[in-house]
Amino acid sequence: MIAGATLVVTAYLVGAIPFGLLVGRMEKGIDIRRHGSGNIGTSNVLRTLGKRAAFLTLAGDLLKGYLPLLAGILLGISEPWLAAAGVCAVIGHSWSPYIGFRGGKGVATSFGAALAFMPGIAGLTLLVYLSIAGLTRYTSLAALIGSASMLLWAHLLKASQARVLFAAACTILIYVRHRENVQRLINGNERKIGQRVEV
Repeated sequence: MIAGATLVVTAYLVGAIPFGLLVGRMEKGIDIRRHGSGNIGTSNVLRTLGKRAAFLTLAGDLLKGYLPLLAGILLGISEPWLAAAGVCAVIGHSWSPYIGFRGGKGVATSFGAALAFMPGIAGLTLLVYLSIAGLTRYTSLAALIGSASMLLWAHLLKASQARVLFAAACTILIYVRHRENVQRLINGNERKIGQRVEV
């Protein structure tokens, strides 16, 4: 129990590291929160700073979901604790205490945690995400449909209860964080992949 609780706290603190903000300062000396959509995630970094900065942000956000769960798996921590740790990593990313409880949308961190916790389902989810992103050029729509598909895959493939609850919690968090994107999609003014913003 102590090991599981320690993993949950560690996952939250690691998940809260604002890689998009750090990359923005490192690459161009800017606060990414003051540019584009104001979000610290990969999509805004891509539009604002380009592919290299976006790749670094994506890698950091993926790893902060993946590494804590991988460590928990290697340590033999039980699935309910692993699921809680994955969700807490996403919560840390979305509402980081390091930057005033603001943060990103949780997509990359959710995927990183899923990749460690349920790699087969994560792979299927990625295929859905890439298909929607390729067809529509909307990363937000791809994230919404992709996260919902993760929950669907978990049910269809009869994943354990801990994995299903993890997928459900991540899906809810991603939908909560995408409320403004949903409104922009409805209004027809959501930015597409490749649209740049001036810095």
